[in-house]
Amino acid sequence: MIHGLTFHHHGLALGDDGEALAMLRLLGYELSELVHDPVLSVNLRLCIHSSFPAVEIVMPGSERGPLDGVLRRHDQLLYHTCYEVADREAVLMELNVVGLRVVPVLPPTPAVLFDGRLVSFHTILGFGLIELLDRASPDKAQSGQ
Repeated sequence: MIHGLTFHHHGLALGDDGEALAMLRLLGYELSELVHDPVLSVNLRLCIHSSFPAVEIVMPGSERGPLDGVLRRHDQLLYHTCYEVADREAVLMELNVVGLRVVPVLPPTPAVLFDGRLVSFHTILGFGLIELLDRASPDKAQSGQ
């Protein structure tokens, strides 16, 4: 098991979230407000359930963004898994030490949906796309909290 890595959510790419929201409500998920992340040019909504895995709905923003290629091939797709990390570099090093090939996709970037906590994306060859989400926001990490 990778030290300091915990599951956070699955990322669901959609062109439109109408039907997905109906299903998630039926399943009993709590739905956050839709937020726009201008850095990634995506619209996001976090869906939380007391006993099911969390789902992040990711839809295209107004400009070209990372979902363009995904949504050209699929109407909807669970396309990434997010893990919370205490030490991103230690996790990446551990993945490399065991021989997994990790390809960086997006360097650590403040995430609007997660109150500025840093996220990075990486493709693990033979596994897929993962998102690493810092447990603490950058300002709390610097202050030692």
